[in-house]
Amino acid sequence: HTVKDVDFDARYWEATARREAREPLQHITGHAYFRYLELQVGPGVFVPRPETESVVGWAIDAVRAMDVVEPLIVDLCTGSGAIALALAQEVPRSRVHAVELSEDALQWTRKNVEGSRVDLRQGDALEAFRDLDGQVDLVISNPPYIPLTEWEYVAPEARDYDPELALFSGEDGLDLIRGIERTAHRLLRPGGVVVIEHADTQGGQVPWIFTEERGWADAADHPDLNNRPRFATARKAMP
Repeated sequence: HTVKDVDFDARYWEATARREAREPLQHITGHAYFRYLELQVGPGVFVPRPETESVVGWAIDAVRAMDVVEPLIVDLCTGSGAIALALAQEVPRSRVHAVELSEDALQWTRKNVEGSRVDLRQGDALEAFRDLDGQVDLVISNPPYIPLTEWEYVAPEARDYDPELALFSGEDGLDLIRGIERTAHRLLRPGGVVVIEHADTQGGQVPWIFTEERGWADAADHPDLNNRPRFATARKAMP
């Protein structure tokens, strides 16, 4: 059926006013697109960003290169479920587990993962999946990484509408990344890989968290499609 002109006009001007107030377009439409997925999003959940697509692309290539029939994957701080769902979709025989702390975010995550193979749990990313210790092939995360000192410089679309829990992580932005380093080492099998997104100003810092002394090898940083530092990777050292 067609929407009456007057109804269309009212909705159009309402949407325009919301966008002028810097509300994210994804909140206005209720949808976000990520790789080959259409996700439901809204207040309370972090809107997935195009930059993260390159992070997932690297992870998919890494998993496909492993000589593993049914790779075991863990997504920490899953938010909308975008990363976990993309991996489940594009690595067909993968076993994907995801964790999210926020109940507000989980209201959206549950809608998105319904009918998928993703095992979704609620909890603290740093304590999650102890039943999988030492078994996981890939740990991936897009954690909060904005320094608290940068609050005033964050775009209103993020600062005023994305949940604070998904944005900020201590004075230097690296608090949760440091915790995820320990969690990833606990979860991964020897030779397993961690992939973690970070701010474009942190490329010189994050790889140094994954040191040989802590049991890592091949720590490296990678650019996004705009050639800005975007994510770090490392492999759990063999015993």
